[in-house]
Amino acid sequence: MKKFITLIPFSFLLLLSSCSKNNNTNWIPYVPVNIDIYPANPQYININVIGGWVYVTGGSRGIIIYRFSQDEFYAFDRHCPYQPTNSCGKVKVDSDNITLADSCCGSKFIIVDGSVIQGPAGLPLKKYKTYYDGTTLHITN
Repeated sequence: MKKFITLIPFSFLLLLSSCSKNNNTNWIPYVPVNIDIYPANPQYININVIGGWVYVTGGSRGIIIYRFSQDEFYAFDRHCPYQPTNSCGKVKVDSDNITLADSCCGSKFIIVDGSVIQGPAGLPLKKYKTYYDGTTLHITN
């Protein structure tokens, strides 16, 4: 009976070790999110138009909801991924309504996808799943 030895490329092992949770110092706490929003409600008038946004309670430090198109919404946690144990503040929408900023570390993110456009943050904002059925916006982990 022959024995086969499987060789795993070193680069693959290196990739696996770099994905370990222990190496990720920018970890945002997991908080269960299961929110229903009714955009037609006057409380959410700002997301009745494409490009509108609103803050809601939920997630780790609150959530920013952005209306990308008639049927698409994006939801991001307001917890900055840079030094997440720092409780300095929350990410806010800048006056240009395009960027999100953390006043504590100075990091900036784009409102459309949460990606970093100015450090020191190296990771994007935590994004939640959204589903819009034409009446109700569902936001979940």
